[in-house]
Amino acid sequence: MEAGQQNNVGVRGERLVKKQIVFGREVKVFADRPKTITEMLNNSAAKFPDKEAVVSDKIRMTYKEAKERIDTISANLQTQFHLKKGDRIALLLNNCIEFFLMVFASAQLGAIVVPLNTKLKEKELTFMLLHSGTKLLVSESDFKGKVDSIFSKAKLPDLKQVFFVNHEDSKDTKYLPFSVLEKSTPFKNSVQVDETDPLFIVYTSGTTGTPKGAIGSHIGVIHSAMNYEKILGTNEETKTLIAVPLFHVTGLIGQMLHIVLVGGTSVIMPRYQTESYIQTAAEEKVTFLFNVPTIYIMMMSHKLFRQYDFSSVKTIAYGGAPMSYETIYQLRKSFSNASLQNAYGATETSSPTTIMPASYPDSKIESVGLPVPVADLKIVNEDLEECGPNEVGELLIKGPMVVEGYWDNDEANRTAFIDGYWISGDMARMDEEGFVYIMDRKKDMINRGGEKIFSVEVENALYNHPSVLEAAVVGVPDPVYGEQVKAFIVKKEGTEVSAEELKSFLSERLARYKIPKEIDFISELPRNPGGKVLKNILTNQ
Repeated sequence: MEAGQQNNVGVRGERLVKKQIVFGREVKVFADRPKTITEMLNNSAAKFPDKEAVVSDKIRMTYKEAKERIDTISANLQTQFHLKKGDRIALLLNNCIEFFLMVFASAQLGAIVVPLNTKLKEKELTFMLLHSGTKLLVSESDFKGKVDSIFSKAKLPDLKQVFFVNHEDSKDTKYLPFSVLEKSTPFKNSVQVDETDPLFIVYTSGTTGTPKGAIGSHIGVIHSAMNYEKILGTNEETKTLIAVPLFHVTGLIGQMLHIVLVGGTSVIMPRYQTESYIQTAAEEKVTFLFNVPTIYIMMMSHKLFRQYDFSSVKTIAYGGAPMSYETIYQLRKSFSNASLQNAYGATETSSPTTIMPASYPDSKIESVGLPVPVADLKIVNEDLEECGPNEVGELLIKGPMVVEGYWDNDEANRTAFIDGYWISGDMARMDEEGFVYIMDRKKDMINRGGEKIFSVEVENALYNHPSVLEAAVVGVPDPVYGEQVKAFIVKKEGTEVSAEELKSFLSERLARYKIPKEIDFISELPRNPGGKVLKNILTNQ
């Protein structure tokens, strides 16, 4: 085993790792794996037919029921609406059971699902529909205005039909109700789907330029699900609560598809609401939570939190932002039966690249964990020379979970990969034991008069102040030093702190040049749906 790698013995028996060429890259793969997510679902449906697969609102669906509904939808998509292998079908949906059904129904036809960010404006959605060449679109009444606006302003020659969930207006012939896809039709699938076939086109939430459509494959998604299973120890008894968007890889792969692999249950919330999340997690006896740190802080700060029992929770995963020592200690106290496991990944890595083991010393708290078993990580300097232990450089990632490339984007495919590795754009270091620490986005690193400052280091220090709920650090222009450090702070409810107090607090923990010259207090940080702070917005404030 290479230094720092998690072992390869899975909870369902030994999983030998071997080498295989995937997308022209020699990578490590699990020898014992399903080939497609259809096989993955069929395995769980055969083993646990009467077990609940999905719960949403008042609907509770077993694996057997899910499989039957998926086959019916596939049959109608194929026979009535001529969906073929390689066709794109877009989902503009809140979290719902129909999202779950459409992913699997499309996948067994070899179609490619395009999950759309529901918070995007019509112009952005139009680009994605056109760029992906979407043939069918499934949406819901919440977004009817957006869909109407898109059709009124743009020609979409490839888009043949739109379906609306809970839409039964027979006079509106432009949109069909989703129920037409569930009319009894026998399914006779003759489509051959291979593990390297595209499964998703997920558009990245880039802060500049045109969004890129990352092409996720069956082999990539399955390895990600297996990595989670192995390291988090999930199984058929696992029940997760999904409130992060299913159009993002954390909800889609880290929770929904991962839980199908192990035969567990996904409880789906349309969107995150603190009170509802607390009640649902407790009442459903959820065992696995996966969120950005802010959600855990909001949970534990809510007046209802102490009224419920969370002894069922066995695993708390988090990522997307730093978590303070104080929050970690509060989580350990509030969820005394749970392991706390940080994770790091990206759209391009189909979710996890590193995950913290179940137990680790406090000295590793700021780490994002060890590489998953099939990942090859390399940290390089500006000359692409490999860095030594604890030396900071840019993180390169290789493995079967890394996407094939970007949809219809030759320039991005030329510049995003090197020698089989995806170039993450993250500055990182790896210690002597193989634990990885993300220091900053390369583009967010601050250069103050030649001194390199990692915003994450300053943010971590700020998070340990008792009045700081959220912190984000950016570089702003300075006539003398080129750049200066600026911090944006969201205060915890009911607390007061001044900029000078925070600077004094930091002076005991950081070198003088790292202390922010400016500190602004704001009501909330701008974030993308995956929970990552949009620092470009803050930089321009």
